[in-house]
Amino acid sequence: MVIPKLHYITEGESSKIILENIQKACTSGAELVQLKIENASEKKVLKIAKEAIKITSHFQTRLIINQFYKVAKTIKADGVHFKNKKDFTPTVRQHLYTWQIIGVTVNNLQDCKTVLQKQTDYISLSPFKQNENNSLTLESLGLGGFKSIIKELNTETPILGFGEITTDDVKPILKTGISGLAISSAITQNFDSIKTFNTLLEASSTQEKRHSFQSE
Repeated sequence: MVIPKLHYITEGESSKIILENIQKACTSGAELVQLKIENASEKKVLKIAKEAIKITSHFQTRLIINQFYKVAKTIKADGVHFKNKKDFTPTVRQHLYTWQIIGVTVNNLQDCKTVLQKQTDYISLSPFKQNENNSLTLESLGLGGFKSIIKELNTETPILGFGEITTDDVKPILKTGISGLAISSAITQNFDSIKTFNTLLEASSTQEKRHSFQSE
């Protein structure tokens, strides 16, 4: 499987809104949706994921489950994404299908190296910028942080930028060597922006072949 250059991370205050947003994202041309539900039980995530994959399958959009790898396996989603390196243990891969992908969010060079050693399929480097309402204490990486980490890693593994990124940020970010983007708020606020992001990222199947990963 090729790792798409644009990932939409779901937002929504209820299951209904989340599923409606997934529908809108798929209709607008999203190639990959990451189902992320804050403070939800595995049971609740499974229930929503079963509905989500009906939508994404209809549009041939890929679906990644945030955190709950057992849910990803149960519904045969395209993979799982972990919010930090501690959740990505060596045993996770054993519980998934061989074709399912694994992504991990990291904040610094050392964590990037750690998850690469565990053979993650892609990395989400975050945050690019801070949300005003975000209580996270992680330092914003900005263009300088992205550039220095990418240069030091020198890896073929796709590295996505994440963290309050807008369409205005895309061109400068791509110059740092970032492979693609994970977007939440900017897309939720305007699903038509998916087309703009895809155009700026040159997110076509031909372009993306450079970022494919090797199957085990």
